[in-house]
Amino acid sequence: MLQSMTGYGKTELQLPTKKITIEIKSLNSKNLDLNVRTPSYYKEKEMKVRKTIASILVRGKVDFSIFVESIGQSSSSQINKETVVSYMNQLKEISPASELELLEMAIRLPETIQSKRESLDDNEWKEIEEGINTALKNIATYRKDEGEVLKQDFLKRIAVLQNLLDEVITIDPQRIENVKERLNKAISEIEAKVDENRFEQELIYYLEKFDITEEKVRLKNHLDYFLTELNSETSNGKKLGFITQEIGREINTIGSKANFADMQKLVVQMKDELEKIKEQNLNVL
Repeated sequence: MLQSMTGYGKTELQLPTKKITIEIKSLNSKNLDLNVRTPSYYKEKEMKVRKTIASILVRGKVDFSIFVESIGQSSSSQINKETVVSYMNQLKEISPASELELLEMAIRLPETIQSKRESLDDNEWKEIEEGINTALKNIATYRKDEGEVLKQDFLKRIAVLQNLLDEVITIDPQRIENVKERLNKAISEIEAKVDENRFEQELIYYLEKFDITEEKVRLKNHLDYFLTELNSETSNGKKLGFITQEIGREINTIGSKANFADMQKLVVQMKDELEKIKEQNLNVL
């Protein structure tokens, strides 16, 4: 099943003293480029989180974040009473301010608030892990939906290439006749006497250089192979990329051998469609 590297997943957890938001965003990238942002007290779990994300998302530029919002009374910060009293006593010596004013000045000074480092709670982390798994399921669904959109676009463009190839096959005999006529005309214009047998041999040799039978067959096979990969169980954007390179190689060879304006026009259209396929394929997992 085709999957896009573009995706988004989000989960919100409501705990007794905090609200936790887990968010995963991904864009296309050649490899896995993972950026993880979590509060410091979850850092010890970061490697495990990275492995979980890598096993599911595989490839892409991924941003993973855990946001924590405190709710109600929080005991993570405490007033350092001794320091505040000390500051107030010192301020009394230099200021006639009231007790309330001294308190307001003292509380703004350094080290009056002590931040107590929050430790990791195992039960809390279990809920967070479930939230991470839910967010990953959400982004995986998003990627599959985007992949289906890409697949439909590919099917449409491959169909265009197949139709253009059919036109190439149809006009190929006309192209060969056109080349023969031009050669005969060139010979007649110079009014040279030629050996008919030798001329036929040279003509056959010359036309073989412009023969595109193999290219037509290979191009059709590559287009069929691309369609087969679109319907495979796994999503492999790199493999599709290799196939598009082979498709491009055959189209270029047909163009270099065409020597016929009508066929060159078809080749230009084929190249245009192929470029659109290559651009879209950059988003495929």
